[in-house]
Amino acid sequence: MRAFVVTGPGEAGVAEVPEPVAVMGEVVVAVERAGVCGTDFEFFTGEMHYLGDGQARYPMRIGHEWCGTVVETGEGVHPAWVGRRVVGDTMLGCGHCRRCRNGHQHVCADRQEVGIRGGRAGALAEKIAVPVTSLHELPPHLDATAGALVEPGGNALRAAQAALGEKDGMRVAVYGPGTIGLLTAMFLRAAGAEVHLIGATAGSIAFARELGFSAAAEPPAPPVDAVVDATSDPAVPAAALELVEPSGRIVYIGLAGEPSGIDTRQLALKDVTAVGILSASPGLEAAIDRYADGDVDPRPIVAATVGLHEVADVFAGRRPPGAGPKILVDPNRM
Repeated sequence: MRAFVVTGPGEAGVAEVPEPVAVMGEVVVAVERAGVCGTDFEFFTGEMHYLGDGQARYPMRIGHEWCGTVVETGEGVHPAWVGRRVVGDTMLGCGHCRRCRNGHQHVCADRQEVGIRGGRAGALAEKIAVPVTSLHELPPHLDATAGALVEPGGNALRAAQAALGEKDGMRVAVYGPGTIGLLTAMFLRAAGAEVHLIGATAGSIAFARELGFSAAAEPPAPPVDAVVDATSDPAVPAAALELVEPSGRIVYIGLAGEPSGIDTRQLALKDVTAVGILSASPGLEAAIDRYADGDVDPRPIVAATVGLHEVADVFAGRRPPGAGPKILVDPNRM
């Protein structure tokens, strides 16, 4: 089958690889659509820190945002899974440790991450093999575009829920109108929050406004009850702490390429709650439900859908025209 393979920094392309086999407890899924993520780009550039500490190594088969149809089941998997349209959790815990037993497999120390960590091949391919326990079924009316956005949607939904806490009628600032920032803003708006996006480029600000959001290069005037950092800017965590109201909430979901710092004295003296979000895992089912109910429509953020042979161009900065931040991949497009 065809798959997109990264063989080194700046070196990648489509290759013929063996088709996956459904071993015990796993299924093979024919990929219908996959998303290109910032993490994928870091593997292409060589900046992904897992490459430095041995948790990942080239060649890499990337891609962890996907949807598709089950075409094969392994031993121990009910054959009724065949034909079902599904998405899958990126985080695959060992299933035995204390964290996994407590329902926190996404922070299992020995986890694999699809297309990212531990040698588990990703979804920028015609087919992918994953454990059946990682699957979530899609409702029939949810299209492939929305299905491929469930994984980033799960992250964004968790960020929105963490920002809101138990309060209603909040004013929330979201730094970073990229995929995660925009999806977080959509979930916040659906929950009734007043949302303000803070962008670094004129294009991203203009696009956020096209989606009906208040957006600017500078933070909104106070008060701001909660702040979400969905950027890779190491200066934003401290700016978020400065901006948020006392007794407010800060959500850190963006990851900078270098350490960022906050003054924990300010955190304590303002009585602020700070939350970190790593994974979509606990939010996947709820994201599917929100998309299916029409509470949030993620599809407007997609700029274009490309074939596997065009992914290297996207990584090299030759994006197809389209205002949205998200590029999807159709592995069957030639």
